[in-house]
Amino acid sequence: MKPQDWQAMNVLHRDREKSRSYFIPFSHENRALTYDRGNSDRFKLLNGVWKFHYAETPQEAPAEFYKDEFDVSGWDDMEVPDHWQLQGYDKPHYTNVNYPFPVDPPHVPTENPTASYQRDFHISDGWMKKLVYLRFEGVDNCFHVWVNGHEVGFSKGSRMAAEFNISSYLCSGKNTLAVRVYKWSDSSYLEDQDMWWLSGIFRDVYLLSRPKAHIRDVFVRTDLDEDYQDATLNVDIDIENAVEGLKVEYQLLDAWREPVNDRFLDERFQIQIPVKNPQKWSAENPYLYQLVISLKDQHDRVLETIAQKVGFRSVELKDGVVLINGVAIKFKGVNRHDSHPDYGRAIPLSHMKKDIELMKQGNINAVRSAHYPNDPRFYDLCDEYGLYVIDEADLETHGFETVGNINRLSDDPAWEAAYLDRMERMVERDKNHPSIVMWSLGNESGNGVNHAAMAKWARAKDPTRLIHHEGDSRELFWGGKRQVDPTVSDVHTTMYTSIAELEEVGQYTELTKAHLLCEYAHAMGNGPGALKEYWDTFYKYKRLQGGFVWEWADHGIRQHSADGQEYFAYGGDFGDQPNDYNFVIDGLVMPDRTPSPGYFEHKKVIEPVKVDAVDLDAGTVEVTNRYDFISLDHLTLSWNIEADGKVMQSDGLSLEGIEAGQTKSFTVPFDLPKPLKGGTDYWLNLQFTLAAATSWAPVGHEVAWAQFMLAQGAEPSYEAGDMDSVTVEEAGSFLYVQGANFDLSFNKVLGNIHSWKCDGLELLQTGPTLQFWRAMIDNDHRSEKEWKNHGIHWLQQRTDQVTWKLAKDNTSISIKVVQRIAPPMLAWGIDSEITYTIDGNGDVLVDVSGKPTGNAPRTLPRIGMEMTVPNTLDQVSWYGRGPGESYADSKQANRFGIYKKSVDELLTNYVYPQENGNRTDVNWVTFANGHGMGVIISGSNTFNFSAHHYSVADFDQAKHTHELVKKDEIYVHLDDQQHGLGTASCGPDVLPDYELITGDFSFKFRLTPFSV
Repeated sequence: MKPQDWQAMNVLHRDREKSRSYFIPFSHENRALTYDRGNSDRFKLLNGVWKFHYAETPQEAPAEFYKDEFDVSGWDDMEVPDHWQLQGYDKPHYTNVNYPFPVDPPHVPTENPTASYQRDFHISDGWMKKLVYLRFEGVDNCFHVWVNGHEVGFSKGSRMAAEFNISSYLCSGKNTLAVRVYKWSDSSYLEDQDMWWLSGIFRDVYLLSRPKAHIRDVFVRTDLDEDYQDATLNVDIDIENAVEGLKVEYQLLDAWREPVNDRFLDERFQIQIPVKNPQKWSAENPYLYQLVISLKDQHDRVLETIAQKVGFRSVELKDGVVLINGVAIKFKGVNRHDSHPDYGRAIPLSHMKKDIELMKQGNINAVRSAHYPNDPRFYDLCDEYGLYVIDEADLETHGFETVGNINRLSDDPAWEAAYLDRMERMVERDKNHPSIVMWSLGNESGNGVNHAAMAKWARAKDPTRLIHHEGDSRELFWGGKRQVDPTVSDVHTTMYTSIAELEEVGQYTELTKAHLLCEYAHAMGNGPGALKEYWDTFYKYKRLQGGFVWEWADHGIRQHSADGQEYFAYGGDFGDQPNDYNFVIDGLVMPDRTPSPGYFEHKKVIEPVKVDAVDLDAGTVEVTNRYDFISLDHLTLSWNIEADGKVMQSDGLSLEGIEAGQTKSFTVPFDLPKPLKGGTDYWLNLQFTLAAATSWAPVGHEVAWAQFMLAQGAEPSYEAGDMDSVTVEEAGSFLYVQGANFDLSFNKVLGNIHSWKCDGLELLQTGPTLQFWRAMIDNDHRSEKEWKNHGIHWLQQRTDQVTWKLAKDNTSISIKVVQRIAPPMLAWGIDSEITYTIDGNGDVLVDVSGKPTGNAPRTLPRIGMEMTVPNTLDQVSWYGRGPGESYADSKQANRFGIYKKSVDELLTNYVYPQENGNRTDVNWVTFANGHGMGVIISGSNTFNFSAHHYSVADFDQAKHTHELVKKDEIYVHLDDQQHGLGTASCGPDVLPDYELITGDFSFKFRLTPFSV
């Protein structure tokens, strides 16, 4: 170990092997074709329990722990792979931009937590006759390695492989491996990604046994002809310790392992196989061939065999558009970290599969490996399941933005070797994956000569893929130079570009490169909003080729409160300072992979089948195939007519022969009843489901859907009929209203209903009262300042007048309340008038109007009424959008229908509590007990509602889910309008169409007791 290797920027490694593609060698072809490393006698996994010692500094770590005589029996045990911060040593630390240490490259703090690992392993006599390599797939941040007391090497670069030849240090039988890992190094300045700072051996560690002459590396390229039809498979093979007489035997097999070509022997170690019209790999049809390569000696004996899955596909930039296999595609992508709520970045294979299955089920076709090369097995899965990948180098220097020069390291030639090292190791490891269509030069590191060097090297090594670099485009676009193409990147790639700016970019025809949003639609908490508008814009312009939502998953770390309640921690929860709080909770799925409402909204907006109404009276619709390559033959189209929550008719239609990009007209042969039932809506529902099971979803999985209102039955005429009379008694501050089966008391001082019972059942505990505040969502942070400056969260109510009048026939009473709602300290307010009409049947009609006065805020969070009902009325039914949560700018995923849920099921349990559970476009909602008794609420127009066992203040004050204390009563919100969601947590705010502009308002609700 050389002193201070961890802050010597010119020391990138010591004795690390040259980078190569990721593969496992096998002794036999049949085993190789299983791709299961457990079937290889050349592979030995070293994961498991290691001995572990933690020190606060390198100097305090045991100096000679790697020596044979050093006793580690008293050390703790540590699982490998894992992070030591998740096992009780040091602490997790979250920052987005800022470095958590002084910015003084290449220096790092003396307080540099250092872990010493040790374990024994056994080597057989057979392995002693071979070369043995030790490979680490990921160690954060840098590390030294010893075997049997001998120093093997050193490596930096956390999310990249490091391989060492340990053959000369081994002995037959027991051997000892020792590793020292440092939390900080000069390379930490290049790894300032938006994520938890977590350290340790967090990916697989294993041994490989190789013959002296072996296949060191393989580079697979599939070259399609100009018509994108026929192809040539070109493979370069690098042989270690090549001697005369060596040769490779190879054969290409199809997906069913049937030969595509004869077996060939080659002594040049270059394979060239012409393939007539191969199946083309795409995210929609991820067809993989299998290439088997065996190295043979001069006696024709197999030395080793490897298998490579091959996808024939091309990537190019042509006429300002990215083409895959000659087709301009749309990237319907997400940004993905390696993340797990218990294991951090030490993720199991099953968890990767879960991520990809959810992505495919959500119509996602692309992933950006934000912001480093992911676990190598993830790319195998992307190849197999079908996802386009932007593979991103392990490079981010965002913290230099804080100190005023984001380009500081990127434009400093002294760091070029470190930059190139990260590019070279990523490309070499991942170069054989058809899923990878672009190499990315890192993220949020500005722009400079080192990026140019990375791009130059990558293009020379691999001209078959494009280069992505957001730092190049950022300067051009945000600098107002939209007429200039980026010089390094093959695509314009920007972040959080507004829809208005996208329109401008789409209309600008002089740019020669496509445009991607490498980050947009910040999926933090409740949101994002306006996904539909983004995708309407993407589809409008060919050059706008989609984007990648930030991000796939919340990075919360699973914790438990003192009383055993589970919650997910974020920045600051471990005493980590400085931190960026809950900014790490910003995914379409929650830490445990529960899909959020945003996941379903995104799925709906990017669905690959579009349906347009042509002539609904005749049942004519147009179905457009929005896939880029495949027909709709794999889907089943079923339809039904639904009214009053019941299916009246249903059948199916054939989708056969609708090729990618084509549109076909259909006539749905429904038959509406005559006459239509009064007050009933008739809906045509179309559903597109998988006709057969796939690797990522079962048969019947819904891919897309559409819904159209066919007709509305005339509203039935209302005849009051015999109405019971009401009696009114005025006593002190209360009015007491009684009918044949109800009792209602009204508080004249507060101007609202105090109690309401029907047939002895309490229907209302407090309210309804006007409510203009909502629990702040993450996307409200810009509006929140204005709203709080105007005191909307502090509004107070003043009742100016309460008058009442009994109808002449004594069958109803109207109570008129004049109030002013205003904040303390300020002079603006809302003058409101609410009229309660209570009739003899117990119905309560609430007629509300209001007028802002003075220097009111430009927008309001909500306009509506809040009331509480007893806990017994926890069974909720409604007619409107559902079944999930929806808001003005995020409701495409919810179709109209009649739905039933409990109050608990209406909650969206966001990691960071906030406004949630709203339902939009509601005609009526009921709250009932288990016996079917309760209240039905209807509006003169459609409205929003939500219901929880928590108040607005509860959601506003809680910072974690376990801090929410469930109340007995149910808080019901009936909103005329709510402000939209937008994506302002890190992106554009609410679009004008979805802002709740302060102004005069009026609305009505009717509350009716019922029993079924």
